[in-house]
Amino acid sequence: MNTKLQLHGFNNLTKSLSFNIYDICYAPAEQQQAYIEYIDEAYNADKLTQILKNVADIIGAQVLNIARQDYDPQGASVTMLISEGDSPPPPNMNSQSPGPLLSETVLAHLDKSHITVHTYPESHPDNGISTFRADIDVSTCGKISPLKALNYLIHSFESDVVTMDYRVRGFTRDVSGKKHYIDHDITSIQNYIALDTQNSYQMIDVNVYQENIFHTKMMLKNSALENYLFEKECNLSSEQKIEIEKKVDKEVTEIFYGRNYRQQE
Repeated sequence: MNTKLQLHGFNNLTKSLSFNIYDICYAPAEQQQAYIEYIDEAYNADKLTQILKNVADIIGAQVLNIARQDYDPQGASVTMLISEGDSPPPPNMNSQSPGPLLSETVLAHLDKSHITVHTYPESHPDNGISTFRADIDVSTCGKISPLKALNYLIHSFESDVVTMDYRVRGFTRDVSGKKHYIDHDITSIQNYIALDTQNSYQMIDVNVYQENIFHTKMMLKNSALENYLFEKECNLSSEQKIEIEKKVDKEVTEIFYGRNYRQQE
């Protein structure tokens, strides 16, 4: 839609982005508690709050209220209520292009909106695989889309697997009375991700265009074994390295495809 819509009243389309990352790590039994403590410190409520503040800056939202909590034994949650800014967004704010990696001063019309994050660190009791998951939801009501925050979010976490869901709900009415169920062009969430990031991941789409529902999954293509080891400086035999690589590959593949597989011998 290249022409500017003349609306009757407020643009009350709800645009929701659900962003989930999975970071896989190998931490044998004697290291698992240290791993959980490390994750809890690296992604505590204060750190997550700063990430969400940067998201609010990128999408042009004013922060109204913040609720945050660290949990025992692990995990954290942050909920942020946001409201509209004072100025209209720039013309390219809804373009199918990656958003900034750092905050930019952009004000846009938002209202009755929120950003939330929840973390879920966990460890396998036997095979040494630990997986950290972060769930982030960005919901806006108004002219802009939360997809401009996507590029920043991907780079805010060490992501082996990423799943993203974007949906536009409701409708806004123009001055003639016609209802509009979406106010910007979109063919794929991938268009909002930087090219170098796209090249680093295997990506698939499942989109339902007539319902304005878009889904993209990403799986890291290549990563050295040491990037998965909690303790980098450890003496591992060739056989141990091969076994760990199999476990890591199985974990990443199962999460990406959403099903369990037998360990390959």
